[in-house]
Amino acid sequence: MPSKHRDVPDLAEVRRLVQKKRDAWWTVLLVDPVATPLVRLVAKRTRITPNQITWGALLLGLVAAGCFWQGDWQWLIIGAVVYHVSFILDCMDGKVARLTGQGSVFGAWLDYIFDRVRVMACAVALMAGQYHRTDDTLYIWLAAVVIFLDGLRYLNSLEIFKTRHSMRKQIKARLRAARRAENASQVAFMEDLLRDNPSADIEQDLRRAAEEGTRALTAEDGGLLSEAQGAALLAEAEVREGGPTTATGTSVPAADAGQDTVGAHIPAPRAAEGAEAPGAEGAGTGDGAATAEGAAESTGGKGLPRNARVIDLHQEFRHRFPAYLRFRSFLLRHRIRTHLISGIEFQMGVFIVGPLINAVIPTTIVAGALLLVFELAIVYKLLLSTRDFARTIDSFDREAAARAAAAAEEAAALGVTVPGEGSADATAQGAATQGV
Repeated sequence: MPSKHRDVPDLAEVRRLVQKKRDAWWTVLLVDPVATPLVRLVAKRTRITPNQITWGALLLGLVAAGCFWQGDWQWLIIGAVVYHVSFILDCMDGKVARLTGQGSVFGAWLDYIFDRVRVMACAVALMAGQYHRTDDTLYIWLAAVVIFLDGLRYLNSLEIFKTRHSMRKQIKARLRAARRAENASQVAFMEDLLRDNPSADIEQDLRRAAEEGTRALTAEDGGLLSEAQGAALLAEAEVREGGPTTATGTSVPAADAGQDTVGAHIPAPRAAEGAEAPGAEGAGTGDGAATAEGAAESTGGKGLPRNARVIDLHQEFRHRFPAYLRFRSFLLRHRIRTHLISGIEFQMGVFIVGPLINAVIPTTIVAGALLLVFELAIVYKLLLSTRDFARTIDSFDREAAARAAAAAEEAAALGVTVPGEGSADATAQGAATQGV
């Protein structure tokens, strides 16, 4: 049993420990400023467990549902306030778990299930109360729509996570196969590097990579840039002033277009420089754009290994929407994720904004439409990511074929028969299949 008075750090350290690196804007702006000091107080002065806070959030959610059921505007206001307090508690349970080390798998399950129960109860109560007050059957349909969209959001999120996880496993399986054939460099995913340093200077890092003769494996043809080509790329970048187009062939996509190469070999910063990477100060709490040097100061103090292979599964998306990277970087410097209308904002629109302004129908319709728009955007981004994935896998296959051909030529020159000659592709294919 934990002691009544724990040794809890100061508020700034608690923020660093418990706040997510990126979160919904509603949580960052309207919940964390209240929840984080309360988390410190609860951890320091009480024996309350995260699961008990989860139960408290559910009970308050049911109280909000009871207020919504009354139907009158005064009750709607009370219900909205109680729902917001319930959501603050819902955010506190995970923070207390992280701060006190009391997190559990069952607690995560309990939190998820209670969230869904709270949404369903409040949706039915809110729309039923308005139906009894107005006899408008549209409220009955809206109750079903709210429950459906809430479930759709979390189901889609889970499936997208599983798909991305599967692509990563296949790429890592190909890399393991390549390592068995040759001592290949380590791998890192561009989306992770972009997440760890919101203040990194992308264009500066790509320029430095060109200066150092970075070998870049492009999405188009899998070709390698020599140092001379890297120097030519640098010269071209210096004379280009804005809005460059994506290069083709063996060229690296332009930095200003917000793109990165699939399979780029980006060197880590030289230790002798001793300079702090751009944005390194906020690396532990931010969650935005970074590249070679900024990514080296990643969360947990693990630097990017020299000549690590960076796999970018969002290259085509950034090519189509070049302004996205800067917008994303701006938001994530403030811990706000780019999915601006997620399940959280949808719930708050339906259960807080709508009741407070006594406009349940229009607010629910607008919130639902915006949620669908952002969900479709995520699906579209996933579609483009799968194309980058296919090009990445193809580049691994061609590398394996090139290694097998080189080994065969060397063996033929020496008059030696190579066991398993030409089997590099099959090895990679088998490893990728096992990785799914």
